[in-house]
Amino acid sequence: MKSLRVLLSAVVAVAMAFGFSPSTAQAQGSCAGDINGDGMVDGNDLAILLSSWGPCPGTGSCAGDISGDGVVNGNDLAILLSSWGSCPPVVPTWATLIEAMPDPAVVTDATLRNAIIASGFAWRVRDNSSNIEMLLVPPSTFQMGCIMGSDSYGCYSEEQPVHTVTLTNAYYLGRYEVTQAQWQAKMGSNPSTFQGQADSPSRPVEQVSWNTIQNFLSATGLRLPTEAEWEFACRAGTTTPFHSGPGFPNGTTNDGLAGTIAWYSANSGNVTHAVGGKAANALGMHDMLGNVFEWCRDWWGAYPWAAQTNPTGPATGALRVLRGGSWSEGTGGVRSSYRIKFAPNYAFNYFGFRVARTPS
Repeated sequence: MKSLRVLLSAVVAVAMAFGFSPSTAQAQGSCAGDINGDGMVDGNDLAILLSSWGPCPGTGSCAGDISGDGVVNGNDLAILLSSWGSCPPVVPTWATLIEAMPDPAVVTDATLRNAIIASGFAWRVRDNSSNIEMLLVPPSTFQMGCIMGSDSYGCYSEEQPVHTVTLTNAYYLGRYEVTQAQWQAKMGSNPSTFQGQADSPSRPVEQVSWNTIQNFLSATGLRLPTEAEWEFACRAGTTTPFHSGPGFPNGTTNDGLAGTIAWYSANSGNVTHAVGGKAANALGMHDMLGNVFEWCRDWWGAYPWAAQTNPTGPATGALRVLRGGSWSEGTGGVRSSYRIKFAPNYAFNYFGFRVARTPS
């Protein structure tokens, strides 16, 4: 590291002699030297720069031309060296940073942690418009649908066929379901049945229809996740009916373990509970299963056989999708692949939602 600093100082000194200004590097951004886009400025980027040294061919740019002046020279080298190391994650303009890098104690799956880091976006943020805490979900390819049944329940027809889904973009998702307090703060009223208790502000808002939720989304700039985004975030790398939890890091088929991760009919007492009371999945999301059903963005539709990229459901329809099950469901209804449909104007005390937002 010391030798690198010495080299950097020497290169910058030489580059300044040829008209380089340190402000040029600053203007490029803190990770301008990340030529190959892997979230690091290192020897790989240096090799690319050196291999394209000199004037760029024709009138176009070349990979090592960081400054964009049509030539790869000491100016570009100085910029690269000034940003050497890990690229600081990008914090969206609509958010406040809570934690830049994923906590291994929360994001327990190493593959997911690496994918979050590689995305270039900060892991844990707070949405400024709503004060909702959000976690980054990385791009992914996964198998969507009922891959296997639980020990007590098989797959339902509407969860089939299993098909490959690729999500090419990272997105933020609420760490918890939207609470009564968060709804009240933006909407000025609380439609929930289960209010009036000491912990009611921290319980999920319910008795909200898909249509009514649009008012909250308009007021905050947030959105509902697509059904595919919801399922990947719920599964968090698992293929089992129940996502991971303490003692079952790869998920489980055991219905008897559902109570570790979900409020459902056997343990809820027929009421909602404060969000975050059950163990999180491998992405750090709580209550993806149980507590309240969560409205998704999509119109209801049958699953295709063919692979899909960034699916958003049918273009039109009469019914909207809800996922995750609720306090009123048995274990058959709190599985990662379980899906139901209702008209968008319906509201019950087991319907709630979780919000998403695109990084940029």
